[in-house]
Amino acid sequence: MNSLLEKASQAINEYYIEPILQDSGYNVVNTITWAIILGICIFGVVKLLKKMDIKITDRFVASVIPFILAGSSLRVIEDSGSLNAPLSYLFITPTIYFVVFFITVMFLIMAKWIHRMDKSKDFHKIFAYFGSGWFLVNVIILLYLENVELPWVPIFVIGAASLILYLAYILFDKIGSTMLKDKLNLSILWVHLLDASSTIAGIDFLGYYEKHVVPAYLIDLTGTAFVMYPLKLFIFISVIYVLDKEFNEDDESKTLRTFLKLVIIVLGLAPACRNTIRMTLGI
Repeated sequence: MNSLLEKASQAINEYYIEPILQDSGYNVVNTITWAIILGICIFGVVKLLKKMDIKITDRFVASVIPFILAGSSLRVIEDSGSLNAPLSYLFITPTIYFVVFFITVMFLIMAKWIHRMDKSKDFHKIFAYFGSGWFLVNVIILLYLENVELPWVPIFVIGAASLILYLAYILFDKIGSTMLKDKLNLSILWVHLLDASSTIAGIDFLGYYEKHVVPAYLIDLTGTAFVMYPLKLFIFISVIYVLDKEFNEDDESKTLRTFLKLVIIVLGLAPACRNTIRMTLGI
């Protein structure tokens, strides 16, 4: 019995605790675990928003974007080494997702309360202002702590991602597909191309390394991070196609579809923003 408990303890420490304490990234076991937890959380958040009488619309998705940027910049503050253990552990993936989630919910409640007190005030704008303010504070802190070392990084990341998105848009338009006419679909592809571009800048140009299991394997296999472009395009065009085709029966399924697209945007924009800010500051 003791031997079994000891093995279980070693496994938990190896696959879950140490990657957080050492900020060493992901392995197959914790990647699968976090994916399962994410799936459970998705349905929990949908129920929470429904209980708060908040409709999951394109405008709501837009109002969440500043919070993604705020969370990513908060992660870079930890990357800068300005936070000491054990406080720093709260701002390492995946625990930072929970921290940012609870802060975001607090601002969501505050925005909802302000809207109830004064119906003339736009709930989505109030919520977005909170997120934008938080992001601005983080940027000010980072600029106080660090200097801008590589200003070309955001230019490359945004420029390369936008160019490939434009070419994809032209191609889809030529073949008569309306997939990329949808703003959310376009946003999904753009943020994940931003993520791919930031990975290329970091790995191929600056000597960083990939922490995620599948991308790391493919980069090692091909010898270049440029493999991220076809990988991202293939995966997310397929995902968008499935979501638009299968989640189209009623209002509830369409709501879930919109929320799933928001989650996908978070999973692309968060690392893209973190990587870009981090490299720009030379961290």
